[in-house]
Amino acid sequence: MEIYQVGGSVRDEMLGHKPIDKDWVVVGSSPEEMEAKGFIPIGKDFPVFLHPTSNEEYALARTEKKIAKGYKGFKFYCSPDITLEEDLIRRDLTINSIAKDSNGKIIDPCNGSKDIAKKIIQENVKNDFSEFEKNFNFLKIEFIFTWKSNFYLEIKPG
Repeated sequence: MEIYQVGGSVRDEMLGHKPIDKDWVVVGSSPEEMEAKGFIPIGKDFPVFLHPTSNEEYALARTEKKIAKGYKGFKFYCSPDITLEEDLIRRDLTINSIAKDSNGKIIDPCNGSKDIAKKIIQENVKNDFSEFEKNFNFLKIEFIFTWKSNFYLEIKPG
């Protein structure tokens, strides 16, 4: 079992800001092992757990495939053989496709750290979310414009 800090909390730290919360991805584990270690299952669509003491969310590494329109139109696959890189490339934006290991090493298969340095937000073109702009929901638009205004990030079409 390997655990990595992922997504927005890594992005926030790279921008020099304290994350509001931290998300974690667990590679090489199963729901049974997580529960045996005291994690509390909370995920309905895919295996997400609360840490027994911190209450932070820990999700098993997964891949997803777009099968229908909309935010929930995905089929998920979770298995101990899913790699960290496979989990990261499924994410929506390059700046959300970054992980950090327990030693502080950055894992960034989609070059999100380069986009952070350039202050741009762009679609992660390696994922299966091919209808990115057509299905862009209000929450994601709100997220992008909040980041654009707070951190002077430019939106770059995919």
